[in-house]
Amino acid sequence: MSQTITRYDHDRESLAELLHEHPAYRVDQLWRGLYDDGLDVEAISTLPKGLRGDLATLLPAALENRVERISEGGETHKWLWGLPDGDAVETVLMHYTGRSTVCVSSQAGCAMACGFCATGQEGFRRHLTTGEIVEQVIRAREAAKPRRLSNVVFMGMGEPLANYDATWGAVRRIHADLGLSARHITMSTVGLIPGIRRMATEDLPISLAVSLHAATDELRNELVPINKRYPISDLADACQEYVDASGRRLSFEWALIDGVNDTEDQAKALASLCKRLRAHVNLIPLNPTPGYPTIGTSSDGVKQFQRWLLDRNTNATIRRNRGTDIDAACGQLRASQSSGEQSVAAPRRR
Repeated sequence: MSQTITRYDHDRESLAELLHEHPAYRVDQLWRGLYDDGLDVEAISTLPKGLRGDLATLLPAALENRVERISEGGETHKWLWGLPDGDAVETVLMHYTGRSTVCVSSQAGCAMACGFCATGQEGFRRHLTTGEIVEQVIRAREAAKPRRLSNVVFMGMGEPLANYDATWGAVRRIHADLGLSARHITMSTVGLIPGIRRMATEDLPISLAVSLHAATDELRNELVPINKRYPISDLADACQEYVDASGRRLSFEWALIDGVNDTEDQAKALASLCKRLRAHVNLIPLNPTPGYPTIGTSSDGVKQFQRWLLDRNTNATIRRNRGTDIDAACGQLRASQSSGEQSVAAPRRR
């Protein structure tokens, strides 16, 4: 099946080619309507009605709103988007005091097969295009108003560095055309070393977050299978290379699994790694996912793990569990909409 080219897959130059028979200012009007105002093509009133009709056919939207949920209190907003080929991905918008953050997907499904992740257990279906990623940001920005969308994180469905060209194309568009500074864009990866090293050569010093989840190769091989190809020592070298090149602080993401990676031995090994890389740790209480038996660490256990890290002079914060009532964790909403219950083995307790 050929890939559908949607409206945000076009840069300004390709829009100019599309409108080559029209006055040059039509390109500016179209660009402002799409990027500054976030409008559907047919709603860009500065364009003639006939042209709008033509462009609606030539520039289809990538995302169809299949399911939309807003948590009690309105702090978390989640979409399940249908894609032109019938697949689906998720986007989550989160509001905080003084800022709003959108978490975007970079792939439909994921090939990394992390045992505690709903998306990872679904398998990989395809890469998203730059336009499909950018449109998620545009839709979230419009939904956030009158709040300002201040941060974009690539922490949704998929492994962004496995889809490097389209993902980095989206980073550039978000930075240059949507006006977000590099320091407000975060790339999350399970540890694809070639992608991290490639990022170190780029001219946009965005933030890097590594989904670590285990600080020894034995356990990480089990939780994050890609570790068998890119073990922790090599991953640490690549992270140091990126930190040196970008000047940005490294973060480790750590989803706490009851009896698996919430032990004092793991905290000790993590603290040692953080000391070497001057990294910050985000501790993530797992959201429960129907059909997935992995049990998250209790609230008291999360706090104890944090204390072990703090006692070893490691900066660690606990990410507040948000959107449980709307299936806000990665892959949950799509899993809940799929027919049939999925069942996978839980990581073994230690």
